[in-house]
Order: sequence, then structure tokens, then C-alpha cells
Amino acid sequence: MEKESSIIKEMEVIYHPTKLPVERITSPLKSVNLIRQFYNPDKISVQEECIVFYLNNNNVVTGFNRLSRGGISAVIVDIRLILATALKSLSSAVLIAHNHPSGNVKPSQQDIDLTNRLNEACKLMELSLLDHVIITHDSYYSFIEEGMIR
Repeated sequence: MEKESSIIKEMEVIYHPTKLPVERITSPLKSVNLIRQFYNPDKISVQEECIVFYLNNNNVVTGFNRLSRGGISAVIVDIRLILATALKSLSSAVLIAHNHPSGNVKPSQQDIDLTNRLNEACKLMELSLLDHVIITHDSYYSFIEEGMIR
């Protein structure tokens, strides 16, 4: 009888090609313009959602992941899932975005802590955290623009 622990399960990376705009991210404004294309304007003021974009070494977006949806004032962001997808897809950089339904773009302490932890984790894996963008219906906050990512 085989022991359960001796069975090794095969892992597979699955990629669902979609028609992404071929976009090289060269500024926070380009990031914001891209990010807005992936948020439903009718829901941006209702429910928090985190979307992660994966980029190659030329900062061209190669894919994205709707990582999680939350409630009115919070969304869970698992750094391990972000890094796992980045590594499996051979990405060189990540761009993370989430919305604030309240309309206030000021980052919470949790947003700041998440960004710092994600930045450090990316560095360990030789990835770049290109930016963390908070968007609202009519505004945005870029951690890079504000000097919050080094």
C-alpha cells in the first residue's frame, strides 16, 4: 500500500490569453490609464478589488490577475499569490492596483504596510514592484509618485 505522502502531485501553470493592449509602462500616468481599463466604472465606488499586472523586463504588460474582491472598505491581498504568479509567468516586475470606494485616495496604514512588505518580498525574488496605485472614480494615488517605494 502506498503512503499518501509518497504521491507527488503534478503542478501546471495555466495561461488564458486575452487581448491586452500592448503597453509599455513608462510613467505612473501610463499605469493609471492602463489600470482604469480593467475597473468597471459602475462598481469602482461600491466594492474594493485588487488587480495585479505582470510585466516583462522591458516593462511591457504580459498579463494580469484579478487577485481578489473585498467589501466596501477592505480587500485581502496575499503576497504569496502575487509572487507565485510572477515567478511562474517569468515576470520581471509587478504593478498592483486597488480601488477605494470611499473616494479618498489617501493610503491607509494597511496599504502602506502591504506595499512595504510586497516591495521587500519582490526584492528577495529579484522582481521589481513597479508601483502600487490606489484609484477612485476620478482620482488616483501612486506610491512611486509620492516616493513611497524605493
